[in-house]
Amino acid sequence: MPAIVIAAAVMGIFALGYRYYSSYLANRVYGLDPDFVTPAHEFADGVDYVPTNKHVLFGHHFTSVAGAAPIVGPAIAVFWGWLPALVWVTLGTVFAAGVHDFGAIIVSVRNRAQNIGTLASTVINARSRTLFLLIIFFLLTLVNAVFAIVIANLFVANPGAVIPIFFEIPLAIGLGQYIYRKRTGALVPSLAAVALLYVMIPVGSAFPIEIDGVAAALGMGPRTLWIVILFAYAFISSRIPVWVLLQPRDYVNSHQLFIALGIVFLGLAVGLDRIVAPAVNTDLPAGSPNWFPFLFVTIACGAISGFHSLVSSGTTSKQLDKETDARHVGYLGALGEGSLALGAILATTAGITAVGLNWGEQYTDFGTASTGAVGNFVQGIAGFASHLGVPIALGTIFAAVVVISFAATTMDTGVRLQRYIIEEIGEIAGTSVFKRGLTLPTLLAVILPLALALAPGPEGETFAFGRLWTLFGTTNQLTAGLALAVIAVWVTRSGRNALAQLVPLVFLLFMTTWALILNLRDFWQAGDWLLLPLDLVILALAVWLIVESVIVFGKVRRVPAELPQDEPAAP
Repeated sequence: MPAIVIAAAVMGIFALGYRYYSSYLANRVYGLDPDFVTPAHEFADGVDYVPTNKHVLFGHHFTSVAGAAPIVGPAIAVFWGWLPALVWVTLGTVFAAGVHDFGAIIVSVRNRAQNIGTLASTVINARSRTLFLLIIFFLLTLVNAVFAIVIANLFVANPGAVIPIFFEIPLAIGLGQYIYRKRTGALVPSLAAVALLYVMIPVGSAFPIEIDGVAAALGMGPRTLWIVILFAYAFISSRIPVWVLLQPRDYVNSHQLFIALGIVFLGLAVGLDRIVAPAVNTDLPAGSPNWFPFLFVTIACGAISGFHSLVSSGTTSKQLDKETDARHVGYLGALGEGSLALGAILATTAGITAVGLNWGEQYTDFGTASTGAVGNFVQGIAGFASHLGVPIALGTIFAAVVVISFAATTMDTGVRLQRYIIEEIGEIAGTSVFKRGLTLPTLLAVILPLALALAPGPEGETFAFGRLWTLFGTTNQLTAGLALAVIAVWVTRSGRNALAQLVPLVFLLFMTTWALILNLRDFWQAGDWLLLPLDLVILALAVWLIVESVIVFGKVRRVPAELPQDEPAAP
């Protein structure tokens, strides 16, 4: 079957979801009020609280939530066949991610732009704040570890991407300085920056940077050295103001995101590539994980992602001009990430044929599928670009630059957020040691994921990426579950039907708990004494979340009037 047919069908479903289901959510579930004074107006300060045009805010929100995760997860999950992955991405985006992202914005806006952690404490109970912090702590540790491995693998496999990626750092700093000092708009300067970045792709192709010799002199492999370099960079970048590097690089990466999606769908239309992977892979080797339940934690971002609730309630809710804009920003943003996941599925099941790869050889077992997933995506994008006249070598570097850019931004944000979480946990624990400077909490935010990324697996196996990614997925889904619980309680308390939140909430908790139990058994049998305790802690948090959710829903149904309504909080 031509892949363009699948692409058109899924995009059609996304369009119907936006037209009808998001309208139902807006009017019947969230009760949007066009006259409600949003925090962006109530607390307008020109810095954090800024009423923003819905199209501009969509760009910020979409860029913030769409990183490398909706690429990696689907690129791994097609190991079980393209159909299960496609169905979960499609239905998860429409009925779970859209509900979650849209709802997180609205509940935050209605509670004076509180973040999801404070909302959990306000809407559910004080214990939920601790639960939230612990889940996010593990989520960010795993995120930073797995994305460091992703970037290191890409640098080793695509040394031509090194120069463009490192050129992007001073380019973004220069862009930020220009916008800050000139007080000008970001669109035209950031487009010029993208053009300059892509000029460096042929330069990188002509002068690939390999660090094998340096790594050997230091007694380590090149991938290990790249991981160390990346965390050293993250230590520095997470300590400088966001407007210096992170924000201007977001401007550049937002354009790269849309360019990549354009190449996927335009390349499909021109090349008419056919899907070569099986719809359902029935020839799985012995010992392979079952797609039910592991598919639903392998694909987290791209179907539903708890990380989005941090963005929705952290920055987006502070910039919403009108409450009715949340439908465009939140639900449509989820559809955008679902489109990126769709592109990853098509690139790894159809695009790779254009560069002469055999799908069966790339997905012989789950370990091979996990370690090679990002490389398969890169090759698939290069295949689509070749239909548009781009040489495969340059297309490969372009795709690697796109993925590395997204992953590096995620690492920057992740380490910074981890520092905040460590400081807040210290506050709850009653210690001020983390408040005496940035160095100690930043060191912890870097050292913990660095150790996890470099830790050997069973029998000396290093970089157990597939297992790390599964744990990332379960933790991310727990975060989504917590956010959905907060949203559902708020909806119920408002006298409306919370079924739209409860169905994905129950589904996520069931699949996550099941996957955690199966992982626990596998880690025990394999003697994986690093991931076993991590899995056990995350499982305990899952059970805790289930208990808290059941208790609070019982209270809401019995005595809704006793629970506070939209408690105010200092902005």
